[in-house]
Amino acid sequence: MRVVIAIDGPAGAGKSTIARSLAARLGYTYIDSGAMYRAIALWALRLEVDLQDAIKLEQLARSAKISLLMDRSVQLNGEDVTSEIRTPEVTAAASKVAAVKSVRSALVEKQREIAETASVVMEGRDIGTVVFPQARVKIFLDADPQERVRRRSVELPEVAAAQLAAQMSERDTRDRERAESPLVQAPDAVYLDSTGLAPLEVEEKILQLVRARVSNGKELH
Repeated sequence: MRVVIAIDGPAGAGKSTIARSLAARLGYTYIDSGAMYRAIALWALRLEVDLQDAIKLEQLARSAKISLLMDRSVQLNGEDVTSEIRTPEVTAAASKVAAVKSVRSALVEKQREIAETASVVMEGRDIGTVVFPQARVKIFLDADPQERVRRRSVELPEVAAAQLAAQMSERDTRDRERAESPLVQAPDAVYLDSTGLAPLEVEEKILQLVRARVSNGKELH
């Protein structure tokens, strides 16, 4: 029985940490959709592609060979770009790239192909609403804005907290207001506020939901 666990939410809510841990614990495939968009953004920046050029961005998305490895590293066309895709410049560009409908369509195809052959944990901003709207396990993971900035500061200590706060606020607004696949909680998603919770506590809450669905004999897809 294939299972899809869809985790959506804003930046800094802890989606990646929880998704990776859940996948490892359950033996599922972890698909970091954000890393895929970041990889396309990095390639576009390297080639100096205009981030408003939807045609060229789609070409990159369809031709890119993106590998998400078990050791959490990310490869783009055979090159390890794990560190490069996490820079503030790429982060800002990724949000713009992700707003391009044709790019999203291209990467959604790649994501669905992976999930056709294995149980997966996917995190992003539209997994439960667009990529897998029929998934039975949907989580909208959130946290207080200040807490989200604090967590991101741990990941990027070289960037001033005030700068991170401004970047995240701008990104949240852009993600929520974009016309194509905006960040929004699916009607049937479970809202989970991770403020003040340790990653393991959040993980256990999600596992309880997964176990309940599976024990009821429901096929999650």
